[in-house]
Amino acid sequence: MLNRIVLIGRLTREPELRFTSTGTAVANFTLAVDRQRPNSQGEREADFIRIIVWGKQAETCSNYLGKGRLVAVDGRLQISKYQDKEGQSRTSAEVVAENVRFLDRPREGAGAVPGVPAVDAGNDFPPGDFGDGGFGSEEPPF
Repeated sequence: MLNRIVLIGRLTREPELRFTSTGTAVANFTLAVDRQRPNSQGEREADFIRIIVWGKQAETCSNYLGKGRLVAVDGRLQISKYQDKEGQSRTSAEVVAENVRFLDRPREGAGAVPGVPAVDAGNDFPPGDFGDGGFGSEEPPF
């Protein structure tokens, strides 16, 4: 059997970081993922998917991701059942991330991290950083 999900989308808000009673970090955020085809009115729609990240990766996401950042999430679908305040049975679906990849860098002044080059407003990928595989003009080291 296989339970594997790969998503690419943008964060709708800052990640929320908490710690379990044993000290394990857990972060959650919502990812907006565009649908492939427009709806009957010709408008593009998005799905808003809750993502949960554990451990060191949760802390990294909390420290370096923010609203609007583009990420790829590789994980598994988890369905949870619970009872709400009125005693009604509810079901929720979320993706438990096993790997989160940052696909862009923060723009100037928008959560930029000191010491990490930011992207200017007119250029999504700085030259020599993403478009050439990250090796600049040098040959790959293998």
